[in-house]
Amino acid sequence: MVDRRQYNYRRLHSLLGVVPIGLFVVQHLIINHFAVYGEESFNKAANFMGSLPFVLALETFVIYLPILFHAILGVYIVFVAKNNTKRYGFFRNWLFLLQRVTGIITLIFIAWHVWQTRLQVAISGAEVNYQMMEDILTNPFFFWFYIISIIAVVFHLANGLWGFCVSWGIAQSPRSQKIVTYVTVVVFFVVSYIGIRTIIQFGLGV
Repeated sequence: MVDRRQYNYRRLHSLLGVVPIGLFVVQHLIINHFAVYGEESFNKAANFMGSLPFVLALETFVIYLPILFHAILGVYIVFVAKNNTKRYGFFRNWLFLLQRVTGIITLIFIAWHVWQTRLQVAISGAEVNYQMMEDILTNPFFFWFYIISIIAVVFHLANGLWGFCVSWGIAQSPRSQKIVTYVTVVVFFVVSYIGIRTIIQFGLGV
């Protein structure tokens, strides 16, 4: 009974990590990538997202609550899970460890990013625009903090996608798991490029 409950927890955890959180992360990075095409393009994209109907309800129930639940469930899994060297081997267990480390980094980054671009903005009455992000990311500390965090977030998402496919029976055979591994590697590099390219645009102006 306990093993079954933990199995269901893992499935729910992986599901939330992909839908809606993973989809939101990719969408958020793509919207931010409009900065590469100029200040006006980014501001238009940001204003469009900020002016969506019921935006606060959408952010609360589609983003913040799933992230909070995913984080709490993730901490639980960290404490009860054990490396399964017999089933997955050395490489997969290293990814298991990195998944937990990047999960912690992701949680810290999301908390700070929400504070910096949502709560502080709400308190001060400022506007989320190109200039604000440029002011943040021209600071060398925040530039590298965002670079490292984006890599951690995308790794956590891409590797979590592999876990999702296994947990939900999409990839059960060694061959299918290898194919999913290749797909997640591509996801990692493509989405990382989108995020890092945006940070470089804001921070270095190139």
